Amino acid sequence: MATSVNPYLIFNGNCEEAFLFYKSVFGGEFPYIGKYKDMPADENGTGPQLSTQDGNRIMHVSLPIGHTILMGSDSHPQLGDPGLSDNFSISINTESQDEADKIFNGLSAGGKVEMPMNKTFWGAYFGMFKDKFGVNWMVNFDESEPMK
Repeated sequence: MATSVNPYLIFNGNCEEAFLFYKSVFGGEFPYIGKYKDMPADENGTGPQLSTQDGNRIMHVSLPIGHTILMGSDSHPQLGDPGLSDNFSISINTESQDEADKIFNGLSAGGKVEMPMNKTFWGAYFGMFKDKFGVNWMVNFDESEPMK
């Protein structure tokens, strides 16, 4: 079995909205989406006392994208979840320039483009942006010949 790395994003109450948006760009289905209110009771027969709003936060969601699974949840103050950090980017490598443009345009809608898609000096077609949920993305299509 090959090792894989899958990004896990933590939001502050808008995870479901973000993942519905990502699903609209990438397609596919959620194999699982669960809310905090659906958590089973602990060994004492109790669980965290949640408001309706907190109970409706996403406990876990996953969206397969190619050979990767994008996963996420909402932070939960009672459970000590930290919330979204700004020290990472999700990098997507595409099979064509058209696919790169489609993904870039879809995910960057409503966000802030930091580097528009363009040919680079290193032989790639590349762009960067922060989506409307605060997640950093890089989209890349490698136009150069593979090194031999």
